[in-house]
Amino acid sequence: MKRFIDRVNEFQTLTNEYNRKGSSFVVIYGRRRLGKTTLINEFCKDKRCINFLATEEEESNNIRSFKDVVAEELGNKLLKEANINNWNTIFELIADSTKEEEKLIIVIDEFQYLGKSNPAFPSILQKIWDDTLSKKNIMFIICGSLIRMMQSQVLDYSSPLYGRRTAQIKMRQIPFAYYKDFYDGISQEDLILRYSVTGGVPKYIELFEGEGSIEELIRQNILNTGSFLYEEPEFLLRNEINEVGRYFTILKTIALGKRKLGDISAAVELPQTQISSYLKTLIDLDILTRDVPVTEDNPEKSKSGLYRICDNYIYFWFRFIYPYRANIERGDTEWVLEKINLSLKSNHASFVYEDVCREDAYQRFKEEMGITRIGKWWHKKEGEIEIVALGENKEVLFGECKYSVNPKGMGDLDKLLRQSEKVVWNNADRRSRYIIYSHSGFDEALTEYAEHRDDIFLIQL
Repeated sequence: MKRFIDRVNEFQTLTNEYNRKGSSFVVIYGRRRLGKTTLINEFCKDKRCINFLATEEEESNNIRSFKDVVAEELGNKLLKEANINNWNTIFELIADSTKEEEKLIIVIDEFQYLGKSNPAFPSILQKIWDDTLSKKNIMFIICGSLIRMMQSQVLDYSSPLYGRRTAQIKMRQIPFAYYKDFYDGISQEDLILRYSVTGGVPKYIELFEGEGSIEELIRQNILNTGSFLYEEPEFLLRNEINEVGRYFTILKTIALGKRKLGDISAAVELPQTQISSYLKTLIDLDILTRDVPVTEDNPEKSKSGLYRICDNYIYFWFRFIYPYRANIERGDTEWVLEKINLSLKSNHASFVYEDVCREDAYQRFKEEMGITRIGKWWHKKEGEIEIVALGENKEVLFGECKYSVNPKGMGDLDKLLRQSEKVVWNNADRRSRYIIYSHSGFDEALTEYAEHRDDIFLIQL
């Protein structure tokens, strides 16, 4: 498997900051397993760099470890043997070692642990930056994997470090467009099935690089109670939030199909005003998203909002693993795997496939149409359309992308044309285009018809 895929924009941001005249202060954050450390290591190749990984130990232990890392990088034997119990002295030695002709990179990875062991550490670092480091040819990178702690310690207005950063990178999952780059010789269907389980998390993708079937990969890497993936969502949530049980109930409820605020509230037995704060936290953690019909003028106030789990693995886990953990612990893995097989394609991969197609449509038409919004459209009486993209100059793209083993035909196009007429958006003078996605191809009649229309696009994906 290739280990460094995509991250073009993130790498360019780091390059720009490195080339900045004088000092720069970069914040990199995002959930675990996304490749933050890999990005930093790749960027720092062949550059002068002090790279320190903070731990959950007491502050005094982190100071000693940092001192030793700095001493090694600077080749300073006296510092190695010195007994130093404060950050300031070490950073002053670093500042004195900087060179005008070569920028020095300082990396503190898992930064949030330093603020956890000493809540005053952000203030200490703020003074060190203002008084010393900001005046030197230094690129300072702080990186963290606990999103809420990074926000409170670094990014929020109330943080002492607020306003110091010159750039920030929130690491997200790798899009499906790059997913094929991790593998060689994998069919498109297998790519979609694997992506529906792993999402774009590099560490998860690495575990699924084997040549076995999706069933075998799930058996080995998820249903195996010794695999880290078996308890991964619980580990992620326990590090970010309290009341894990309440959040688990919410996520299981959504994974099993209850997506309206009222339905979630009833299932969890909490009033809507109270459940909203839990949902907001999960959105901030990039676990949930709230969808509204793409034509809504005021999405935030829309009463048509539906919540869904946007992290593929967490969605898979709460749908197929969490409800059956007792069975898995008893060793009934084959029974659970049979449950997964019954609906993996129809009730899991099919929803992920919609996201894949929407992203593909956006990339294909974003410049030509000047797409301002893309999403899904639905109406409680009029049905739904999987892809609706709104563009400049009153252009609109309507798309069909239901996951199916059968080739698409004229009936699918006719249905899309009829549904598009129900969408209220510049109906009098809009220019409409139509796109149909299928991983099983298209029949001869639809293919021939589309060849004579410049507003119909057929994509096998």
